[in-house]
Amino acid sequence: MSLIKLKNNALDNLTSFEGSASLGDMVLVSSATASASASIEFDLGLYKEYKFFFVNMHPATSGAKFTCNASIDNGSNFNVVKTTTFFNAYHGETIASQALQYLAGEDIAQSTGYFNISTGVSNNNDASVSGYFHLFNPSSTTYVKHFISTINLDNANYQQNEFVAGYFNDTNDLTNISFKFSSGNIDAGTIKMYGISAWV
Repeated sequence: MSLIKLKNNALDNLTSFEGSASLGDMVLVSSATASASASIEFDLGLYKEYKFFFVNMHPATSGAKFTCNASIDNGSNFNVVKTTTFFNAYHGETIASQALQYLAGEDIAQSTGYFNISTGVSNNNDASVSGYFHLFNPSSTTYVKHFISTINLDNANYQQNEFVAGYFNDTNDLTNISFKFSSGNIDAGTIKMYGISAWV
């Protein structure tokens, strides 16, 4: 990876990078804001990578988990086979309660259902889940589709940082992706979908 140097003296006048990156590498493709929404779905295109940013996703139902699935048939079905792994770190508002742990009950092996990218989220007025989901080469017809996710949430006065990785075990191209809570609606929140330019 080459060193990237700013060509301009002030960030407000920044027009380009010197090095291998350019200002157009990550493009906002779509944005959706929930309001008592059952799910938020996006059409996938021909970008080599997609990054989804979750901003204050608030569940209507306390303890609901934020989940994901994909489609290979233009959104008619969200049931692609996948395998994931899941671990988190947490800390309570009291100093005595903290841990770093692998959560076997949150991951899946060759399942077609929605998979968890968070544990349960409080529906307190000030609670939400934020983070990102990074999907690699969804239009490939040769390889499985890898993904990683990092989430931050509040649940019953616990700060939780959660990490998920896995793959969609299908060599068909993914056409759509869906996010929802495991129970109840998405009460509020915004998801921004960015495409990352093709690379060689």
